[in-house]
Parts: sequence; C-alpha cells; structure tokens
Amino acid sequence: MSEILVLYYSRQGSTAALARQVCRGIEAVAGMQARLRTVPPVAATTERLDPAVPEEGPPYASHDDLVQCCGLVLGSPTRFGNMAAPLKFFLDSTGSLWLSGALAGKPAAVFTSTQTPHGGQESTLLSMMIPLLHHGMYLVGLPFSERALSDTRGGGTPYGASHVAGLGAHGDLSDSERELARALGARVATLADRLRSHA
Repeated sequence: MSEILVLYYSRQGSTAALARQVCRGIEAVAGMQARLRTVPPVAATTERLDPAVPEEGPPYASHDDLVQCCGLVLGSPTRFGNMAAPLKFFLDSTGSLWLSGALAGKPAAVFTSTQTPHGGQESTLLSMMIPLLHHGMYLVGLPFSERALSDTRGGGTPYGASHVAGLGAHGDLSDSERELARALGARVATLADRLRSHA
C-alpha cells in the first residue's frame, strides 16, 4: 500500500469533514491508502505544551509523515483569505525538508472551508499552494470535467475542494462538496500511483 497524507487543521469540524471525504477518494484508488493527520492549535503564550497525541481524532503530523507518504492533500479553514495559523506554523517548520528536496516530485492538493460564500476560499487555496510549489510538489486541482464543479451551489473551485458552512451545522457538507472532495483525493492518489509506477 502507498499512502497519501491528508493533513488539516479544523476548529469547528467543517474542514475535518472535508478531510474525511478526501480520504474516501484516496482509498477508492486501488493500492492507495490515506494517512489522516492534524496539527495542534497555536497560542500567543507558551505556558503549556500540547500532548504528543490528541485525546481524540487523528494524531498530530510529523515531518516523517510528509517524507513517508507519496502525496499530500492539505486542508485549512480560511482566516481573512489565508490559511489558519496552526497549519502555517507547521509548514514554516519544514525548512529542512525543503533543503533536502524530500517533497519534490510528489503530488499535492488543497481544500478549505468558510462560513460565507465570499469568505476567501480561492485566495486561501492559492496561499496554501505557495509553500507546496517551493517544495517542488506537483499541484493537482479539480477540472470542470467534474460535473459537480458546475452544479455546486456551495463550495467547490478549480483550485481545490471547499465547503460553505453558512448557517447550517458545521461539517454538514452538500452532495456536490462531498463529491468534489472525494474527486480531489482520487486525483492525487491516481497521480501518485502513476508516478510510483514510472519511477
């Protein structure tokens, strides 16, 4: 089995719900498996350390997760049109991987969630792509051949999967949002499999 790392930060549960759908898409590709990881929250104070393993949910990501997996799908809620600080903090710590080229040539994709339709989804997705480009990763998006991209009345962009929470319950994805998140995971897994077979 080859693994794709699905790495995300979620505060209210919407980004986590997308991450689970991305995992389903990855695991729909024969021979591929998802490795679900999150990052710890960050705070202005450093009085206490977060536990090494969260009490519930997926474990915190390590650099080894990035190295061991053959692809990456990165998710974050929007923060003023940018990725959330905890995910940025983790990515900022990957300088040694950049120096060694450990992630170069691996496929990657991004996903996000917002409260409102105009909450900065596309700029957040683009901001998440920048460090991946610096790492030399191959970026995967969603083409308009994915019918749900044209049908969606919520989230979904060519830059990556997304969700608009609106006034509904957090993590309550629409059918189109679920379909696009699964499609994104499957596209990354398929490319990783092709790259692996031609290595």
